Amino acid sequence: MAAKIQKIKMKRLIVGITGASGSIYGIRLLEAINGKVETHLVITHTAKKIIEFETSYDIDSVMGLASFVHDNNDLMSPISSGSFKTDGMVIIPCSIKSLSAVANSYTESLIARAADVSLKECRKLVLSVRETPFHTGHLKLMLKITENGGVIIPPIPAFYNKPETIGDLIDHTVGKILDFLDIEHSLYKRWEGNNITGCRYDQV
Repeated sequence: MAAKIQKIKMKRLIVGITGASGSIYGIRLLEAINGKVETHLVITHTAKKIIEFETSYDIDSVMGLASFVHDNNDLMSPISSGSFKTDGMVIIPCSIKSLSAVANSYTESLIARAADVSLKECRKLVLSVRETPFHTGHLKLMLKITENGGVIIPPIPAFYNKPETIGDLIDHTVGKILDFLDIEHSLYKRWEGNNITGCRYDQV
């Protein structure tokens, strides 16, 4: 009797791109998982303007990277319900306005509603907050997110992998987010330690 072939279900991820500088991070994430993950994309009105201002991408090409695209004003969208199962959500970049909406469960937009659903259903939620410097109010909002089960992964570069281009820096942040979401990638070289073995702490 032939063995049954079990079909592996593709992961399903909600991606929100909001009106903060750094829309290229969201675009790069979509590129990295295109065809590998079922993506449900929501782009805010301001984010569309920023994409056109900051990048060489047009909106249609960005939307073409997603499996499905939803209007941020459409609260009747399937992703607004907890019964629509997903493997998580990422808002990248995440504006302070969107951070505040999610932290305070102000679900007037689809992105905020989908994020709130992710939290209440105990699903993975990543907010890549793009602002600097942070004042106390910003930090308190991020604390509320983490207290409710979300994770803050801001676009902070690392240099142990010796980046040579801006693209390398972007890929590192996107890779860290995909790591948290348990999505395979090869966007950056992982840390493998150094050649120092058996040295005492006072010799370092």
